[in-house]
Amino acid sequence: MYVGTLSFDLLLGDVRSLKEKRSVVRPIVAELHRTYAVSVAEVGEQDLHRRATIGLAVVAGDTGHLTDVLDRCERLVAARPEVELLSVRRRVHGDHDD
Repeated sequence: MYVGTLSFDLLLGDVRSLKEKRSVVRPIVAELHRTYAVSVAEVGEQDLHRRATIGLAVVAGDTGHLTDVLDRCERLVAARPEVELLSVRRRVHGDHDD
C-alpha cells in the first residue's frame, strides 16, 4: 500500500474577500474529489483572502498508479486560470516507511 500527498500553495487572482475566495477554492476542491476520488480540503491560509493551501491524499496499491493520479491532480490545479500555483509539495509513503 502506498499513500501519496500533495500540498498546493496558491495565489488567487482578483479576490477581495473571503467569500470570493471560497467561490474560487471550493470548485477546485470539488473537481479534484469528483474527478480523481481523492481526499482533498483547504488546509491552510484560511484567514487570507488571496492565498490558499489545498491538501490532497490518495491511497493506491502500486506506485505507478499513485504517481499517475498525483500528476493528473497537479496538472488540473496548474491549468486553472483563476489561480497561480506557487509551489507543490509531494510526498509518497509506502509499507517500508516506519
